[in-house]
Amino acid sequence: MEEVEHEHELKLIDMHLKYADRHVEDDDEVVFLIAWGEIGTLCHRCRQQINLLHRYYYKCMGEMCTFSVHEFCYDLPKTLEHPLHPHPLILTRSRFGQSFENRCRICQTHHENSDVHYQCFFCDFFIYVSCALKIEKNTIHHPSHPHLLMSAIAKHILCECSACGKRHEGVFYQCTTCVGFTIHKDCAKLPRYLLIQERTDGAFYHIHPLTLSYSFPEEDQKAKHHPRCRVGTNGFYDTENLWIYKCDVCMYYAHLDCATSRGEPFMSIFSPAGSGKSIKNFEDVDHPHLLHLPFPDESYSLPKRLFFKESGTFVIDKVNLQHISHQHPLILIHHTQTSSSKINSSWLLKCHNPMKKTRLLCNGCLRPITSTMPFYKCPHQSCNDFALHEWCTRLPQKIENHPGHPEHTLHLMYSHVLPHFFGVFLCDVCDLPCNGFSYCCVECEYYVDVGCGLIPKEITHKSHPDHLLSIVRKPFYRKSCHICLLPFRWTSYAFPIIVYRQKDPVFFSCNICDVYIHPECALLLSEKIMHKCDKHLMHLSYLPIENHKSEYFCEICEEDLNPHESFYHCHDCVQSIHTACAPLILQCETNTYTWEQRSIYYYVNIKFGGNYNTDAHPHPLSFSQAIMSDRECKICRKKLHCQMIFKCHECEFALDYKCCPSL
Repeated sequence: MEEVEHEHELKLIDMHLKYADRHVEDDDEVVFLIAWGEIGTLCHRCRQQINLLHRYYYKCMGEMCTFSVHEFCYDLPKTLEHPLHPHPLILTRSRFGQSFENRCRICQTHHENSDVHYQCFFCDFFIYVSCALKIEKNTIHHPSHPHLLMSAIAKHILCECSACGKRHEGVFYQCTTCVGFTIHKDCAKLPRYLLIQERTDGAFYHIHPLTLSYSFPEEDQKAKHHPRCRVGTNGFYDTENLWIYKCDVCMYYAHLDCATSRGEPFMSIFSPAGSGKSIKNFEDVDHPHLLHLPFPDESYSLPKRLFFKESGTFVIDKVNLQHISHQHPLILIHHTQTSSSKINSSWLLKCHNPMKKTRLLCNGCLRPITSTMPFYKCPHQSCNDFALHEWCTRLPQKIENHPGHPEHTLHLMYSHVLPHFFGVFLCDVCDLPCNGFSYCCVECEYYVDVGCGLIPKEITHKSHPDHLLSIVRKPFYRKSCHICLLPFRWTSYAFPIIVYRQKDPVFFSCNICDVYIHPECALLLSEKIMHKCDKHLMHLSYLPIENHKSEYFCEICEEDLNPHESFYHCHDCVQSIHTACAPLILQCETNTYTWEQRSIYYYVNIKFGGNYNTDAHPHPLSFSQAIMSDRECKICRKKLHCQMIFKCHECEFALDYKCCPSL
């Protein structure tokens, strides 16, 4: 037998220390991905792989020598007394070309890649080293735990794994010092680094390898804005001591079972077969009019989608229109219009343009009016802010079987006849104040804005692709929105002068996954926006940006930004803004995000403007949103910043909206 002694000096290597601080931050380092089972070195004694779970091995210090040996192989006794055989067994290495036809007397198999064994020279009896030292074979040094872990039971048992938190069957390693610490063999051998697309059959992709982490402390979760699993939908709040895969650079975190997409029924989160691919649960031919959200930009809306196609290329005969919502005749404004060119050109310059800080909203749907779309405008100086999209002049007069109020028919009502002060009502679907047109049931005092009145029963959304989302109404639903992460509201009490009332929330739901979306998040957050803070288009994102090196904060309000919620981002300038801050293009854009803690700008459905005359003040009061200089209400003395107010432009006089009806 060749002695283990070597002509060169041998050094004891602790692999846990060697690889403990190794990080993969670069695509060029993917070649260094290391599995626990392999480091690419064979033991010269047992011819088995030296892996990280063995922890220690001896390595030759010679420059051209590749000699390596397990620590326990180095310490192998030359003779072995074994209870299966009466004679002493001698540590032996087979000569070149020699093979044994007999199998190992313990495992009854032939180890093709091993030529070291214990042999009796008096009779034909031999066992391989790995079987002779079963204690060493079943013992591992795992970096997740300070003590040795041993697999004392070879057969499968049903147990809870301390790594993944799942209860399942298999071979487990357990700590002989700590009570209750057990790791499933598959979890113990998980690679320290992995490319998630390889483990999930390409269903999920990330540019960086994910690193195995043996815990996710609550403090770290808080610092990272309490992230969710990027493959599943659950967070890590109650599992801070379980293992995860992560990329801290991109805030990419995944549960073990999600990142590895193992096919066992207890771990599979995908299809029943555990294939790891997201499967489309509907056929396009069965849903020819299905609404795919988000809308491309701010100018799109449900009325435009439903009635835009009816007018074709906008060859419209009604250049002048007398609409029931307004006392004066309206004139058509469009970039293809040739008549009344002076008026037409003048108003096209006044259309909605965030880059020039100009705002023009439709009095019906409250969506922006841009220069590329036809709209009707009142030419009178006294009400020159009144405008309607062409398609908003053709809204249906009633809606049957509305998802939020199927009991009664909803009728279209115009702002000037609504039984609310200055036409402002609270929408019973999106819970946002609105002073545009309304679909309502007067008997039940049920009011919804135009967009929520035409809300479809089914949609798809890019934040949860391939699955249908259906509109549902459920009482007291304790769930959070998949886009904004905020809970569903079930009462209306925050809006001033609206009586407290309980109601059932309306939302979009996936009947396969635990995914729910606010109707306002689905309908009011467009895919792209233009904002004066950035010269490029900003895109809606639902997840942290890959390779984002800096902290996230909003360019508008300069407050902290949670990248796990929806936000707008410019990839060219690496700038981000809250979705609630996106529509703010006037002076009121500072410190507005925290008001009401909404992902939607709270006054997105309010068209400010118009005058209110009262005997309490000699000058007309303008309907506005308060800015920093509007300090307090002259009646209730409360601070007015960001609230709806009526203010005088000639003197420092301002009233809170809710105080005006009492005058």
